[in-house]
Amino acid sequence: MKEMSIQKEIIDDFKVLDGDLEMTLNYLMELGEKLDVFNEKDKKEENIVKGCQSKVWLTYKKSEDKLFFSGDSNTAITKGLLSLLIRIFSGKSCKEILDTKLFFIGDIGLNRFIGTQRSNGLESMENKFRIIALSNK
Repeated sequence: MKEMSIQKEIIDDFKVLDGDLEMTLNYLMELGEKLDVFNEKDKKEENIVKGCQSKVWLTYKKSEDKLFFSGDSNTAITKGLLSLLIRIFSGKSCKEILDTKLFFIGDIGLNRFIGTQRSNGLESMENKFRIIALSNK
């Protein structure tokens, strides 16, 4: 499955950082900066991901049975985490999104870096992708 190879690429990208906290957080922030510019008009209540301490917005477009996501956050690290999820889920069918098991978080040891609050937020973001996929099946 394609998303597995994307997750493996992400793991490889983080491996070079060798578990260094500062470098990992800086890399996450860099990833967030590379997200496509999010339309300010889409920063409205219905696009907010509930359960995140930071503000997170997620929108999507459907094209030929595939969902394409865009998002933004008001905090740099959360935006970086969101960018990883967008990389994994965007361009996939609803079934592929629902069938995807995220393993990169544990393999990178990301939980050590992001703390409980962001961990819960990350789970909320992942759930939002799945809810969108379910509602578009």
